[in-house]
Amino acid sequence: MSLNAQKFGKVAVLFGGASAEREVSLMSGNGVLAALRSKGIDAHPFDPAERDLSDLKREGFARCFIALHGRFGEDGTVQGALELLGIPYTGSGVMASSVAMDKVMTKRIWLAEGIPTPRYTLLHKGSFERREVIEVPDTLGLPVIVKPAREGSSIGVTKVMGYSGMASAVEAAGQLDADILCEEFIEGEEVTCPVLGTADGAQALPVIRIVAPEGQYDYQNKYFTDTTQYLVPCGLPAGEEEAIQALVLKAYRVLGCRGWGRVDVMIDGKTRKPYLLEINTSPGMTGHSLVPMSAKATGLSYEDLCVRLLESATTDAGAA
Repeated sequence: MSLNAQKFGKVAVLFGGASAEREVSLMSGNGVLAALRSKGIDAHPFDPAERDLSDLKREGFARCFIALHGRFGEDGTVQGALELLGIPYTGSGVMASSVAMDKVMTKRIWLAEGIPTPRYTLLHKGSFERREVIEVPDTLGLPVIVKPAREGSSIGVTKVMGYSGMASAVEAAGQLDADILCEEFIEGEEVTCPVLGTADGAQALPVIRIVAPEGQYDYQNKYFTDTTQYLVPCGLPAGEEEAIQALVLKAYRVLGCRGWGRVDVMIDGKTRKPYLLEINTSPGMTGHSLVPMSAKATGLSYEDLCVRLLESATTDAGAA
């Protein structure tokens, strides 16, 4: 079936931005831009770090594909601006984007809904004593994961192996966010599960199992090395993949997400219980990215995935 590219009108691909994930966003956005243009869609690059968002209205853009990652792109701020401009956009709305960007708020909602997530302690920059930092492993055990509450792409994340490493890890996270999340480390397999769609129409894509060098799935190994293995099919025991997909769908829906997203999960190696780490509402679309990889396993190409996401563009008002 041929695509009616004209129905989309003039499309802005928002990428770059002012967050710590700018470099990754540039890679994602260029990929999306090329894919949409290959389908005959009138798509144009738009970097909010270099241009005023009001230009979108003035220049007649009909919809936006958000390929921004992190703050000022994935946290509800750009979504709110587009709501005021009345321009449909891809991905979750203002509230879901804002909540999902905050790992602690996400955990609170998931826990209230009975969704398993690792135990945690929250430290507020400037309002905790050194003693509290040292005592975190007493509560959560070792190793412990320390990270900013509102960053992505593993930026500012430290795996602390002993008490002596706590202070520097907290300081590093505190340079990026006033809220510092200390999280129980789940020893086991790391997987991720993308979701496409909205509400009852949302569907979980195949689970991807991630095997990183020495278990370090950090910023470098996510985007700039070819030694990390991504297994699709994931090779999990029978029934585990389906259980994770069902859990991820619930987690996606209770936050009110729409369009697409990706949930990162750790499976306890001893109990086989899955623990949800976080949800990404504007996942990467680079050559190393996981949503396109999972979609491809279902027969959906990168280009067709981009078109499908663009078709789902709406506003909170339009989705109501």
